[in-house]
Amino acid sequence: MIRKLCLSDHERYLEMVADFYSSPAVCHPVPASYFEKTFSELMASDVYAECFVYEKNREISGYALVAKTYSQEAGGLCIWIEELYTSPNARGQGIATQLLQFLQNEYITAARFRLEVTPENEGAVALYQRLGFSFLGYSQMIKER
Repeated sequence: MIRKLCLSDHERYLEMVADFYSSPAVCHPVPASYFEKTFSELMASDVYAECFVYEKNREISGYALVAKTYSQEAGGLCIWIEELYTSPNARGQGIATQLLQFLQNEYITAARFRLEVTPENEGAVALYQRLGFSFLGYSQMIKER
């Protein structure tokens, strides 16, 4: 079952996010305080972001965190798949595929789905390409505040 993250998922969410941010899927660490801020935002509103969890037999084994923007370049709603995570003991069972398909159905009017991937994460690159994602030729730049 895929459902929206809820308040009672707090501890499990923090465990999964900590694991995600200590993996090769990300380029740099993120302060743990940001995890709490994100959870608070997710509980307060779904205007900017939403999180969906994959649950089987009352056990959460994955999540997808999305951010919503409007893209003139894409001509409409752009869904940024900020994080896609599957627990190590549940990998290879199609959970990431199910989460991505769910998101495409949940945001049926979205003009674009966008995500980031580290080149070293070859398994994720292969999955995303198999599901129709392709590389966008931009390099990203950021300025932290």
